[in-house]
Amino acid sequence: MKSNEYLPYIAAAAHALFEHKEEINRLNVFPVPDGDTGTNMSLTLETVVREVSKLPQNATIAEARKAITHGSLMGARGNSGVITSQILRGICEGIEKYDDNQGFDTAIIAEALSRAVEVAFGAVRKPVEGTILTVLRDCADAASRAADEGLGRDAALQAISEEAFASVRRTPDLLPILKENNVVDAGGFGLAILIKGFIDAVTGSTTIVPDARLFMHPEPTVAIEQVDDWEEGEYLYCTEFLLKSQDIVVAEAIVFLEGIGDCELLVGSHPDFKVHVHTNEPGTVLSYMTERGQVSEAQIHNMRIQSSQRSEALHGEQAASGQQADARDDKASPQNAKPIGLVAVRAGPGTQRILESAGVDYVVRGGQTMNPSTKDFVDAIYAINAERVILFPNNKNIFLAAKAAADLVSKEVAVIPTISVPQSFAALFACDLNEGFEHNVEAMNEAIEEVRSAEVTTAIKDAKAADGSDIKEGDVIGIVDGSIDVIGPDIGDVAMQIIDIISKGADVLTILAGKDLDEESYEAIVERIEEAYPDLEVDAQRGDQPLYPLVMAAE
Repeated sequence: MKSNEYLPYIAAAAHALFEHKEEINRLNVFPVPDGDTGTNMSLTLETVVREVSKLPQNATIAEARKAITHGSLMGARGNSGVITSQILRGICEGIEKYDDNQGFDTAIIAEALSRAVEVAFGAVRKPVEGTILTVLRDCADAASRAADEGLGRDAALQAISEEAFASVRRTPDLLPILKENNVVDAGGFGLAILIKGFIDAVTGSTTIVPDARLFMHPEPTVAIEQVDDWEEGEYLYCTEFLLKSQDIVVAEAIVFLEGIGDCELLVGSHPDFKVHVHTNEPGTVLSYMTERGQVSEAQIHNMRIQSSQRSEALHGEQAASGQQADARDDKASPQNAKPIGLVAVRAGPGTQRILESAGVDYVVRGGQTMNPSTKDFVDAIYAINAERVILFPNNKNIFLAAKAAADLVSKEVAVIPTISVPQSFAALFACDLNEGFEHNVEAMNEAIEEVRSAEVTTAIKDAKAADGSDIKEGDVIGIVDGSIDVIGPDIGDVAMQIIDIISKGADVLTILAGKDLDEESYEAIVERIEEAYPDLEVDAQRGDQPLYPLVMAAE
């Protein structure tokens, strides 16, 4: 197969996702507009199509694989987009040694999907059954069976496509929240559509995607796709470096890293890799890797600052190391670089002004309706003339894209897992740029643990609240830490009920007014809150975020 033959098939997969993105979106979201699974997967594939379409007619297969891998990662939006990018990367790695083949047979397809499973599962700290990862693994198993049975290419592809939708149907049996809400996994359904679009283009079939309603009960309710893959490590040293190696066995190296620490990461392809691991034995890690290639730009950071003297010495060593690393980085200007730079995602112009006044160096446009891509974060990180960067995604669905960007760049980047803009305010309040990088990261992570976030918005469809109560289109709903806990007809009434939930034990309440909430109504709500909670310090400002009349946080 020639490199330029990929484009129609990838374009067909992207078109299938685009045509069904709203159907995918409806499967797994709150009854509010959001940066949803279907939208994020579709935008990720659109970037791949653009990258591949830029290739010349005589491009090699290797160049096509690189375009697919690079385009999917840089264009990845949201958790589902990042996982999709890792699936495509795995497939490209799986077919690497077959670049000279005239076509792909069943055995090659099976090997490619098997590698995709390894890469995609490796990208998620806590894989959850009943999600897109399960559907991918079931497809890989179907491909292996087809190879064992000696099926031809088209028959094998058809079997894989059928298994994808069969696996989607089984997701509610594996993930209780799906069964409780009578829906299938949105990411899995999106992957099945992507696969079918690609396969139908290859085999010349007409793409007819099963209606999503066939996968659910007559009255679907809200299902929430959540892959929480962030966890504080318990190892002492954060060890990271660049590795140049032509013959390292990636699978074996990953097993080694898993056995010696956690938060392990080995990204890239031969000969250029980036290695990251939290471990108590950085020397052993470096010894293992230097036996298999050339190590450069090694950085070892103590994550548990045990004494001020040791901390100060470590910070001094890291500052010198960071300056040397930046000197080799043509995108940094080490002469005037500040020690720590701050990047945050905003949901509205008001929040941008607040973030900038709090010391944020670069504000990324984004939020609920449009999740920033990996490339958006990479560009932001390099736009700051800083040795190290701390990044606030301010949305749970943006975390994986932020983390992917942090793993791509040569700078040291810490991602604070903030789920709302007000939560990042608390982290920024704990920031002291006179202290070292690790001190600030630790302080910020501790600060956000004390914050409860909430939003008030209007339901755009019928659904169910966390306690099973009916939500009707047009109802005002209150969301507390990701759970729909309050339903009412009035923004003010819902806000008061939310505050009653989140304010217990709190001293400060931050409130951001949305762009559609007029000033008179906002002032009336704030006055009502101050009268009802006289001991609560209220910090009321205009965030002018879309869709959410009120965003709040208590700490």
